[in-house]
Amino acid sequence: MKAAVIGAGEESLHTIEKAQEYGLIVIALDGNPEAAGLKKADVPLAVDISDEEAVVRALAEQSPDFILTAPVGRYLTATGAANDALGLPGISREMAVLCTDKFLFHKKLEEHGLRHVRCYDVEDATPVDLAGKRYADCAGAETGLPLRFPAVLKPRYGSGSRGIHVLSGSGELADALRAVSGEPYVLEECVAGEEYGIDGAVIENRFYMVLLRRKENTPFPARQAVAYFSVLPDEEVWERMRAHMEKVIVCLGLRECLLHADVIDGQDDPFVIELSARPSGHNLHNLFTPLCTGVDMAEEYIRHRMGLSCDFVSRRKYIMMIHYFDMEGTVKAVPTQEQVYQGTGEDPLIWECHIKEGERLEPVVNGHDLMGRGFFVLGGESRECLRERAARIKALFGTER
Repeated sequence: MKAAVIGAGEESLHTIEKAQEYGLIVIALDGNPEAAGLKKADVPLAVDISDEEAVVRALAEQSPDFILTAPVGRYLTATGAANDALGLPGISREMAVLCTDKFLFHKKLEEHGLRHVRCYDVEDATPVDLAGKRYADCAGAETGLPLRFPAVLKPRYGSGSRGIHVLSGSGELADALRAVSGEPYVLEECVAGEEYGIDGAVIENRFYMVLLRRKENTPFPARQAVAYFSVLPDEEVWERMRAHMEKVIVCLGLRECLLHADVIDGQDDPFVIELSARPSGHNLHNLFTPLCTGVDMAEEYIRHRMGLSCDFVSRRKYIMMIHYFDMEGTVKAVPTQEQVYQGTGEDPLIWECHIKEGERLEPVVNGHDLMGRGFFVLGGESRECLRERAARIKALFGTER
C-alpha cells in the first residue's frame, strides 16, 4: 500500500516513519527540495503544495491509497483537493477551507449558534474598509463598528500567534489597521477564560478526544503557549469540552481525520478559537500526547486506514507538562539533564535543549520564537507543583536581561 504526505517539513517525520514501520510506501510532497520529510520518504516529490493542481497531478501519477496529514497550515486545502480529485478517504477541500479560513470558520459556527462574538473580514488594503466604513485615517476616533473590546486583529489564514494585534479600545484600531498589509485579516471580539488545546480524531463519524491540554500562555498581545498541562478525563472540564467539540465537528462536517483545536473555557459555553483537521505541531502529537495518553494518533490513524484495529482512547491517568524554553535575556549557563538533576533534584522525562551559552534570547511573541530552543517534559501530582519545578529548572540558565 501507498500513503502520501503533503507538506514534508521536520514535523512530518514522525508520520512518515510510522507509516514506513507498517510497510507503507510513503510519497512525500514539499516545495522545499531540502525538506527533511523528502529525504526520509520512499518517493520524494518537490512540488509546491500551494498549487493544488500540481499536487493532484503528482499524486495521480503515484496512485496512493490514502493521504496522511502532518502539521501544515493554510495548505491543508491541497490534501482536501487531492482527496476529492482522486476519490480518497479523508477530508474534502470544503472541510479543509473551513479549517484554514478563520472568517468562513466563524460564519459557519455562527450560523449554527456555536459562536456568539462579532467577527469582521479585513481586506489587505490601506486604508481598510470595514462594513462600508474607512478607519485607517481616523486614529483615536470611534469606529462606529458594533464591537466589544478587547478585540483581536489576526491573519485570516494560517495558524500560530504571528501578526496578532490585541486591542483594548477603539482608539487602537486605526494604528493596528495601518500595520496590516500583504494579506487578509479578521477582527474579532476576545472571549475571556482559560485556554486549552485539544488533540482528537473523527473515525467512522465518532469523535475521540484523545488529550485535553491546559495552556500556559505569554501575556497579551501574543498569548503564545509556552507550556501545556495534561487534563485528566475525570476533571469536569473534560466532558464539557468533549460535548461541545462534538457539536462543532458535526457543524463543520468533519470525517475520517485527525484534528487539533484551540478552545477557551468561556463563561457560558466553550469557545473554539481555531480547529484544523490535522495533528498538532510543536512536539505535541508525536511526543507529548503519546506520553500522556499512550495513544500515538498517527499510528492509530495509519492502522485505521490499513483496515487494522485502532484505539484512540486514553490509557494513562497522570498529569504531565511540556515546557518550552521561554526565558529572555543572555544565557549564562546551559545545564545538561544530569546537571538539572544535580542542581534541582528534578529528572525530566524528556530533555531536549538547543540553547547555547552566551546566546541572547528575545521575548517570545509567536511560535517561531520557540522553535529550535527545545523543551522538557515533567510528570507530577498537580499543575501547581509542575509550575514550581519548571521555574527551578529554568533558573539554572541564569539569564540576564
